[in-house]
Amino acid sequence: MSSRFPDFRLEAHYARWEFTAKYNLAASDLETLRISDLLAMASDEDREGFEQLSLGYTPTWGGDELRAEIAATYDSLSADDVLVFAGAEEAIFWAMQVLAGPGDHVIMTVPNYQSMETIPLASGAQVSGVLLDSSDGWSLDLDMVRAAWRPNTTLVAVNFPNNPTGALPDPETWRALVDLCAERGARLFSDEVYRGLELDRDRTLAQAADLDPTAISLNVMSKSYGLAGLRVGWIASRDHRVLEQLERHKHYTSMCNSGPSEALATIALKNGEAIRARNRDLIRNNLPVFEDFFRAHQDMFEWSPPAGGCVTFPRYLGPDGVEAMTTGLVEEAGVILLPASLFRSDLAYVADDRFRMGLGRNDAEDALQAFDAFLRR
Repeated sequence: MSSRFPDFRLEAHYARWEFTAKYNLAASDLETLRISDLLAMASDEDREGFEQLSLGYTPTWGGDELRAEIAATYDSLSADDVLVFAGAEEAIFWAMQVLAGPGDHVIMTVPNYQSMETIPLASGAQVSGVLLDSSDGWSLDLDMVRAAWRPNTTLVAVNFPNNPTGALPDPETWRALVDLCAERGARLFSDEVYRGLELDRDRTLAQAADLDPTAISLNVMSKSYGLAGLRVGWIASRDHRVLEQLERHKHYTSMCNSGPSEALATIALKNGEAIRARNRDLIRNNLPVFEDFFRAHQDMFEWSPPAGGCVTFPRYLGPDGVEAMTTGLVEEAGVILLPASLFRSDLAYVADDRFRMGLGRNDAEDALQAFDAFLRR
């Protein structure tokens, strides 16, 4: 492996435990559907089209129907404003290299998904972190964004609803950030993969690509749709010059997506609101179970539910520390949690007493019972 990129800490941890542990209580996605569930939602025409699909190459940009369905999830975009990738990670991998390099300065929210900061740093860009305020619901302070700004700031990268905290800025702060980037001539890159899971629908933010012609919105079928196995993600923007650059870079990685995955993603998007409503109900129904667990162990944890998305970032107060607790939990009880060390940042200090927890799986109650029994032992 090239020394250009360090180990991806979170993914290396999952490679060890995700398919061997009994419970994934740190899952960042929703309980998924089966192919039969998706096909049951399909029209007769779409179902027949899937069954008769030729297993050849697909267009590098993504199929026309898929891109049209993706564009329909935005207020002001067309299919021409969409470039499809093999998951969100491929999109991040290329966007962070195309949009920032030597001589450029990037401002980025922390905590974040590791590749968001690792790739521009490895590409030679200067990167500054703006730490979300854990004492105020992981809020975004625009004064800190302004303080981090430099004459060569070309990119501001954010992730809302945030992974791992579940945080959301209020709509006024969000709009002010978009305006700040536009006024100062920097591009906004917005990771929006959890959008649509807000239990308070009034908190759902407008998508960046709708708000500014140079902004970029990232999304994927994995998170709010719960269809990670399709490996279909996308970037949306009205800046076609950037989309064309990214499309040429995609030739070096996936080249094109899986045809069956694109067909199934198209069916899912046609039924997107029903799927997201099902997923919001799953989170809503799981919340009381998590609240009961943390109430029973209030001397050991500080916790608040996510404002958006399906993940949260509680604090562990035990004297053994979060690393020992999460290691013992997975080794002895078969329950995965992700310690704060996996979200360590080179840009700002992420407190080391926290861990990521997911609220979106059907077996959450059983996993919490196993967690409870471990703590009582």
